[in-house]
Amino acid sequence: MDLRPPIRRSWLRLRLGKAYYTGKRYLLWCSPKYRWAKTWKEERLPCVQFSHATPLMRHLRGEEMVWQENKVTNLKLAVKRLDGLILYPGETFSYWKRIGKPTARKGYKEGMVLFLGQIGGDIGGGLCQLSNLIFWMTLHTPLTVTERYRHSHDVFPDANRTQPFGSGATCAYPHRDLMIRNDTDRPYQLCLRVGETHLEGAWRSTEPPALQFRVIEKDARIDQASWGGYIRHNQLWREVYGLSGALLEEQYLCTNDAIMMYSPLLSAAPADGE
Repeated sequence: MDLRPPIRRSWLRLRLGKAYYTGKRYLLWCSPKYRWAKTWKEERLPCVQFSHATPLMRHLRGEEMVWQENKVTNLKLAVKRLDGLILYPGETFSYWKRIGKPTARKGYKEGMVLFLGQIGGDIGGGLCQLSNLIFWMTLHTPLTVTERYRHSHDVFPDANRTQPFGSGATCAYPHRDLMIRNDTDRPYQLCLRVGETHLEGAWRSTEPPALQFRVIEKDARIDQASWGGYIRHNQLWREVYGLSGALLEEQYLCTNDAIMMYSPLLSAAPADGE
C-alpha cells in the first residue's frame, strides 16, 4: 500500500469536514440500533479477564515534556468517566460518547497530538494512550471491537516496545471513536487507574476467563514509498487457546499501514502502549 503524506486542506475545508463527521457521529449516538453502556459500579466484578499497564512518561525535552505532564492530567479526567463502567450483554461501549468532548472548561490541558503528519499541541492531547490501552486489553477478551482506527503515522521506533506495531487505536473527538460490543452472556467491567508511573487497566467479569488469547503479527515489513518515505506494514492476528493450553484457532484482527516518522534503522524511546 503506497500511503502518501497528508494533503494540506484549506481552513474552510477542514472546518466543513469536521462539522460533517461530527454530525454523523451524533446521529449514530442517537440511533436506536445501539444499546449503549451507561451503568457504573464502584464495586469491582470478581474475576480479572486481562490487565495491562503502560508508562505515563517518556524521556523528552522542552515543550514536549510539558505536553506529557499535561497528558497525565487529561488521562485522569478521562479515566474518571470510564472507570467502573459495566458492559452488559448486547451493549456497546463508545469511547467518546462516555468521555465527552475534551475542553479547557472541563479541566483538560494542551497535550501532544499528531495532525496531518505533524506533532503539535491541542486541548485533550494524549488521550490516545488510553484508547490504545483499552483496545489492547479488549483483544485479549471475547469482546468484539466494532470500530477502531489505526494510527496513520508510526511516530516512535521499536526500542523497548512490548507490543506489536499497530496494536493501538487512535482517537479524535468525536468521529475517530473506539467502539466495543459485548456479544457474550455475561457482563464485563472496565477498570482504569492513573498510577504514579503507569496507566493501568483491566477488564473484569463475573467468572474466570474460559479462553486465553495471544496477539501476534504477520507479514511485517517496511517498504520504501514512491515518494521517498517509508511505509510500515503488518497484519495482527490472535491465537485462541483453551484452558488446557491447546490452540483452538487463529483469528484475523486487522491490517496496519503507517508512514514512518523516523529512519528504519533508528532506535529511540518506546511508544505509549504500542
